[in-house]
Amino acid sequence: MKDKSNNGVTPLSANALAPQISANHVRTCLAHPYPEDLPFIGQQRADSALEFALGMQLPGYNAYVMGEPALGRFTLVQHKLQQHAKERETPREWLYVNNYDDHREPIALLMNPGEGQVLVDDIDALLDEILDTFPAAFDNPGFQRKKKSIDREFEDKYEDALAAVEDLANARSVELIEDENNVGFVPIVNNQRLSDEQFSALDEPTQERFLDAIAELEDALIDALIELPKWKRESSEALRKLKKSTAEAAIKPLLRELEHKYATHVGVLRYLKDLRSELVDTVLEWLDEEQGSEDNKDEYDRDEMLTEFFAPNLLVSFKEDDPAPVIYEPNPTFGNLFGKIEYSTSQGSLVTSYRSIQPGALHRANGGYLIMDAEKVMTNAQVWDGLKLSLKTHQIKNDLPYQDSSVGSSFTLRPQLIPLDVKVILLGSRDLYYTLNEYDEEFAEHFRVLADFDYYLPGSDKYQYQFITKVIEYCREKLKIEPNNEAMALLLRFSHRQAEHQQKLSARFADVLELVAEASFYARQDSSEQILAAHVEEAIAGKEYRTGQMSENMLSDIREGHILIDTQGEAVGIVNGLTVLHVGDTSFGTPARMSASVYAGSDGVIDIEREAELGKSIHSKGVMLLTGYLGNKYAQDFSLTLSANIAIEQSYGYIDGDSASLAELCALVSSITQVPIKQGIALTGSINQRGEVQAIGGVNEKIEGFFKLCQMRGLDTHQGVIIPKSNCLNLVLNQEVISAVEQGKFHIYPVSSVDEALSLLTGKQCGQFHQGQYPEGSLHDLAMKRLRAIADIVAGEEEKDD
Repeated sequence: MKDKSNNGVTPLSANALAPQISANHVRTCLAHPYPEDLPFIGQQRADSALEFALGMQLPGYNAYVMGEPALGRFTLVQHKLQQHAKERETPREWLYVNNYDDHREPIALLMNPGEGQVLVDDIDALLDEILDTFPAAFDNPGFQRKKKSIDREFEDKYEDALAAVEDLANARSVELIEDENNVGFVPIVNNQRLSDEQFSALDEPTQERFLDAIAELEDALIDALIELPKWKRESSEALRKLKKSTAEAAIKPLLRELEHKYATHVGVLRYLKDLRSELVDTVLEWLDEEQGSEDNKDEYDRDEMLTEFFAPNLLVSFKEDDPAPVIYEPNPTFGNLFGKIEYSTSQGSLVTSYRSIQPGALHRANGGYLIMDAEKVMTNAQVWDGLKLSLKTHQIKNDLPYQDSSVGSSFTLRPQLIPLDVKVILLGSRDLYYTLNEYDEEFAEHFRVLADFDYYLPGSDKYQYQFITKVIEYCREKLKIEPNNEAMALLLRFSHRQAEHQQKLSARFADVLELVAEASFYARQDSSEQILAAHVEEAIAGKEYRTGQMSENMLSDIREGHILIDTQGEAVGIVNGLTVLHVGDTSFGTPARMSASVYAGSDGVIDIEREAELGKSIHSKGVMLLTGYLGNKYAQDFSLTLSANIAIEQSYGYIDGDSASLAELCALVSSITQVPIKQGIALTGSINQRGEVQAIGGVNEKIEGFFKLCQMRGLDTHQGVIIPKSNCLNLVLNQEVISAVEQGKFHIYPVSSVDEALSLLTGKQCGQFHQGQYPEGSLHDLAMKRLRAIADIVAGEEEKDD
């Protein structure tokens, strides 16, 4: 039944201002548990989409998880992937080994789970045995005997050549002498060597005879030793062959055991075959004490040197029966996603090797699942293009463009490409999804499944039971303290408030967990064994206080008269509209005075906000609808001609949305009719051209914002707020407003038409249109007469001008 004192509109009762949730309701929910052990609350659509994507093993069926943060996207995705990961085979392992034909192109080896580390350990043990074997193997008596034989053969040839020359020298009274590997000749007289002084004392013919003989002997020596380099080469070659055969003989049994162990693995056998010849060369070059200088020994650690040159580089290891990997990459840079090659400096130069290849997220997730934030992937075009290329070719891209430019392409390795088998899950916003679909033709090819996360959850008993049990589970595991039923009722109500709906819960479950965690802080301060309702209220009030600086400043400005808003009395062409401001992670409502002025003219309804370029498109659309309403309501038999200005006063920022159109229309009609509007009633709502009031957003914040102002000035029982009737389901008001309504100090009026709002604001009946006119003295009758008079004035002025 409608209240005639309020022109047919009945104010809402206190019970209609919020969902009725009590401790008994919580107890009732817990008394009827549901058998499903669901890991997540709601989101069946998204859950079904993920199940489909994970079940499809064909290329391109990667998933884009669409929704805003805090909706539990990551939690649900991770749980689903971990479930499916248990059903998949353990991925095989990949290793890189040195390519001894071209060190710039390391070879990839595929191993069964757990075998990669075994191979690494086997090679490490082999290298340790090599170090233990050499150079000790060259001290073997058999080797030393053969080495001496080779040395003796060379020395015999050398000695025989010198002996022949020595016989010639003796025949010429000249002695052959050797001094520090130098061979010379000295004259002999009376079986004694001549010194330089004694030689100088000889007569000239004798000196010439000795000189001629020595010259002949030197030529003979040269002829005798002309093949000395050949003998030296032959000796060195024989010694090298001896060392090589000794090294091969020592290494062969060490490798034979490994070759037998990996007899069924072709790739490892090929690697061991290459290793055999390279190990022999390394032994001869690095581990032969006769070959290496002390400087080289000091500069290189032999153990590390052998490891860096021969040991496999195990990228990712698994244990047998491990589930498939589920990897989340929080920072998908090119290197973090595709791997990177590290460089070090040696003697001023950059050096790298196959051992410096570092795995990326794709390597770690290969054979399993990879989760990434879509916005972060799109930040770098090279990352996005590289990911698409890897998914298309089914190989992990490994050419690193940023390293090419920083260290020069001459240092870049070209590792053998590794096959890719991974399911990629991107978490992103709606806007990004639609943008990618529109502008990137390859996106739909690679991400064919959309998992859409809803903002809301049904408020049925089933979901409330899940809500309660998940909160309790979180409190037990993380907070070590539980909420009582009264506190849980407030948490449910908080979720309804987040959803702005009396019959739905918010899907932002993370906000609820944040609130209960903050409430636990106050519970511990009170040494309470439970989280009580008072602690939840204290947590809500604490957050409002921490983020409420701007809201309090605006109320202070209104109280001090810096912002002109009346909450009592009446005024023509002035109405209190309601707005919501969003600052950071908080939002609050605040009233705004809207004014309209009407005068004779033909300029139409002018939106001052639009003219000042402060009103955005949706707000401008709302103002344009006013002309349609006036024409439809009043100007059926005359031309609608007027000039009117509409403005949101003391507004200095951008304004968007059409929720002010009802207030602006009421101000305009008041200015047209000169009927004053009650300043104690604020209103919000959108309209269409037929005068129907449409729903708006932020209704709770708007009501509470005006209530705070009225409360600050003193409630007089005549104040209240007009809202669209269709917004009644969205009411989840705080207890202060509900108490004031219950006591009759504040009122909330739901309206479905402009007529109802005008009647409430002016106290006059609007009147029904009948036989071409409205009832005499009604609000619409006054408006029609004024508009007709303005039209006549404008028409008369135009005739005079003609």
